[in-house]
Amino acid sequence: MPRKGATMKRTNIASGTQWELIVGYSRAVRVGDAVHVSGTTATGADGKIVGMGDAYAQTVQTLSNIESALHKAGARLEDVVRTRMYVMNIAEWEKIGRAHGEFFGKIRPATAMVQVGGFVSPEMLVEIEAEAIVTSRKSKKLRKK
Repeated sequence: MPRKGATMKRTNIASGTQWELIVGYSRAVRVGDAVHVSGTTATGADGKIVGMGDAYAQTVQTLSNIESALHKAGARLEDVVRTRMYVMNIAEWEKIGRAHGEFFGKIRPATAMVQVGGFVSPEMLVEIEAEAIVTSRKSKKLRKK
């Protein structure tokens, strides 16, 4: 717990996409033990959408991108406490949910999935936000009685 009046360090994490500078946002922001990952899509390293027309493939790529942002912020998927999934077609919820479950099935963060009217690019089918709280990685030794 920070002492009264202390400020926590803020770290902005960039992924290098052109949109971060244009729109003025970070892929993720870490303040203290909290990591907030911006709305993330299925953008590949080349800047193009991965999995054109395939909601499952786009969800997998999106979650991989989120995992990368978390790692850059010193967090892991296991630290995620909440996700928000925005989808173009709620009828594809099972495909999107299956991919989410492959990443978070044992972690089980709080989540929401809502249909939206559109994204900045018509090829995008899914956008996901994530929030994480980094917990101590040190193993606790049991006291001998």
